[in-house]
Amino acid sequence: MAGPTTAERGTGQQKDSPARPPRPGPEGRRLPSRSTLIVIGVLVLLLASGVAWALYGSSWLRAEQVRTTGVDVLTPAEVEAAAAVPIGAPLISVDTDAIADRLRQKLPRIDSVDVVRSWPHGIGLKVTERQPVLLVKKGAKFIEVDAKGVHFATVDKSPGRVPLLELKPDQSASLRRFDSDRLVREAVRVAGDLPGAVAKDTEVVRVTSYDSISLELTRGRTVIWGSGEGGPVKAKVLTALMKAAPKAGHFDVSAPTAPAASGS
Repeated sequence: MAGPTTAERGTGQQKDSPARPPRPGPEGRRLPSRSTLIVIGVLVLLLASGVAWALYGSSWLRAEQVRTTGVDVLTPAEVEAAAAVPIGAPLISVDTDAIADRLRQKLPRIDSVDVVRSWPHGIGLKVTERQPVLLVKKGAKFIEVDAKGVHFATVDKSPGRVPLLELKPDQSASLRRFDSDRLVREAVRVAGDLPGAVAKDTEVVRVTSYDSISLELTRGRTVIWGSGEGGPVKAKVLTALMKAAPKAGHFDVSAPTAPAASGS
């Protein structure tokens, strides 16, 4: 008896093999149902609403304390009064940039300030005060000048070991080119370049022109510095010159390649 034809064999195979289930998704994974997506969306919304309420509506995360660090001349009470932190406001809503701007405007002695939130209830004020490198005498008081040339405070007494700036510009071409603000910056530049031992002994920085700056030291000694250019080199030369002639009273490093010392 003849066997089944090829077509019949194919038909029989199709009847016997089980049907394959449809692929659930483009990557073979079953996609979540619409109801599942709705539940997830509701949960996310509730969570976001809870976080927003905790940050803005609850009494848990509110500004209740202010802590000031880094002050020396200023007091924490002065800084906190000028900061005017909105006590009781949600901590997340406190404008830290506005507080920093307020502090710099009201207290010029502040060079920089970092205003940070300290969860859950605090605001931190990390202050850096300006340091005087020169003093300008004004009547019986003194104006402090920092390393940037900023006149930032008027004080009744001279801080210890801060030299006095004498700005007495002559009527030269240099003065017409460089105004008094520029001359102050040059004096500050010189003060910052002085060797440590010389800086401690400097009582007066005198400026008569851009390229004519001199120093008065303790024990009646003087230094002709010249312009503010080449300060680090002049500082090294002056240190060596003072060691070589410790009893000299007059030093000239305006031309550091040809320094001179004289007097006793």
